[in-house]
Amino acid sequence: MTEKPTIALLYDFDKTLCTKDMQEYSFIPKVNMRAEDFWCEATNLAKSEKMDGVLAYMYLMLEKSRDARQPIHRKDFVDLGSDLEFFPGVESWFERINEVGNQVDANVEHYIISSGLREIIEGSKIFDAFKEVFACEFYYDFNGVACWPKNAVNYTTKTQFLFRINKGVLDISNDKDLNKYTMDEDRPIPFRNMIYIGDGLTDVPCMKLVKVNGGHSIAVYQDGGKEKVNELLKAERVDFLSQADYSKNSELDLMVRDMIAKMAIADRLHRKSKVQLSGL
Repeated sequence: MTEKPTIALLYDFDKTLCTKDMQEYSFIPKVNMRAEDFWCEATNLAKSEKMDGVLAYMYLMLEKSRDARQPIHRKDFVDLGSDLEFFPGVESWFERINEVGNQVDANVEHYIISSGLREIIEGSKIFDAFKEVFACEFYYDFNGVACWPKNAVNYTTKTQFLFRINKGVLDISNDKDLNKYTMDEDRPIPFRNMIYIGDGLTDVPCMKLVKVNGGHSIAVYQDGGKEKVNELLKAERVDFLSQADYSKNSELDLMVRDMIAKMAIADRLHRKSKVQLSGL
């Protein structure tokens, strides 16, 4: 019996699945700031200190929480996830897409690769849909208080997680197996079986890497935001553009269904060719 192919759907989170940056729903109002002021301060901090932008916003989250006397235990950040709002169809998307995989006899796995906060994603309604969530995360001291960035994911480091998924090395602390040579045929999820969905320039390295290695990349946009992603298509950094509507029979839904069907067929033909070649 031919082994079932595994197809991975990889998502950015902010403005890809949820409608704005996750900190803007509850965290920023709780520290008595406006979203534009928080992000401006984070940007200025990064520039003045020559600091990674992701580390700057994580530092600012802790600083502003202390100033506003807001608790910064892990559970406090996780609880913020319940306030996230998603684009149309997101909450039913994963079950529907998994069924598409069943129909073409393929396994479908979902992954998040985000510069947002894992704790907030963990508290959202859709967290259980993912095989793994790669995102920023705080380290907590013996009192359970956030004190240091444990993981920081920026737009260039995102690409390492594509290789982790490709090789099946999902433990972030395991660099040995990640860097060990593995033949393409021994990697559980080839790049040709990946679909990356993101919303903009911070996703470009991942989008391009998936695209040039035979997978598909989709840039999603909100109402009035198509101009922002048009350049990605013109520059051949993505394969397709789509409005961020995950509802049944939407453009995005139909597009991903076709991709999964195509990938399942192509994967079986590829494996059959390898088997026949090995028998010569």
